[in-house]
Amino acid sequence: MFSGIVESVARVERIEREGSNIRFTFSAPFASELTIDQSVSHNGVCLTVVENDGHNYSVVAIEETLRRSNLGLLQVSDEVNIERSMRIDGRLDGHIVQGHVDTTAICVGVEEADGSHVFRFRYDIDPSMARKGYVTVEKGSVTVNGVSLTVCDSEPDGFSVAIIPYTFDNTNFHNIGKGTVVNIEFDIIGKYLSRMMEFIGK
Repeated sequence: MFSGIVESVARVERIEREGSNIRFTFSAPFASELTIDQSVSHNGVCLTVVENDGHNYSVVAIEETLRRSNLGLLQVSDEVNIERSMRIDGRLDGHIVQGHVDTTAICVGVEEADGSHVFRFRYDIDPSMARKGYVTVEKGSVTVNGVSLTVCDSEPDGFSVAIIPYTFDNTNFHNIGKGTVVNIEFDIIGKYLSRMMEFIGK
């Protein structure tokens, strides 16, 4: 479980194919603190540390994860947002994030707004998925590349988010431009409510 408050940015050092899976090796400021079997969010995707030499650590993404996320598009030297799992005795500064990416979205525009940046994203989704809670709502929560954000200008197939300078500078949002593919995780509370409504309506 994560909060969507990115701790740092990791750099892709090596990419290796292992059948239909991909093994990624990253460098990160707190790499030496990670342990084998520890869960770390990478652009919003929960992955398990499988190797750590004290400087770099490795994780493996399976085919399903690669299909649903932007991890398969990564190249050596790319940056990803990382967050260690949430402490049970800590404050929930973002929102409840599972690290289970639902789909990808494409950035369709970026605008500056008095020092901040407004990013617009669009995604493909069918009505059946929308009925299951795979949607955004105005002022609701959404996770973009692992960053907990508040939705504005919500539409059936898109939304905008406003990024403050600190987030822009300290996450990979500074690398996102028109055409960039990002990972999206919709709010888990909305998914549960939608599922419950299916039974109430029967």
